Amino acid sequence: MTIRRPAAEQPRVRRRFRTDAPSRSQDQPSEQPPGRPSQQSSDQPSERSPEPERSQERGRPGGELTAVTAGGVGQRQIAELTTKHVEGVTSVAPADGGWVVDVEVVEDRRIPSSGDILALYQVQIDKEGSLLSYRRIRRYKRSNAEYSEAY
Repeated sequence: MTIRRPAAEQPRVRRRFRTDAPSRSQDQPSEQPPGRPSQQSSDQPSERSPEPERSQERGRPGGELTAVTAGGVGQRQIAELTTKHVEGVTSVAPADGGWVVDVEVVEDRRIPSSGDILALYQVQIDKEGSLLSYRRIRRYKRSNAEYSEAY
């Protein structure tokens, strides 16, 4: 049996988080042996670009998307908008001022999986990776995918 003390008697524990740690100044000597490259401490903030995700999506120095990165952007946008499981990107094509990406999504899971209802979504993305529009093209059973029978 444990005995609980009143709140006033509880010992106070101070926890130190990384944000509370004093920052190290650049003029302090490094603690690493000479000849080894210095590594950035976990206490120091890393120097990153303000938008790390957006910069990784870029495929070219000018900031425009490539077909591969446009496919990834379209896939993430549909997953976020529909909250459904994305099967994959089925096509990527250049369009006026951006890209058109077709994404296959599992609309309804069934047992056995050959009875799953799939949907094909078409996403339009501009050069910078912003979503312009999306729409569902068709729905079909996984087992009927080859025959293009709409469900």
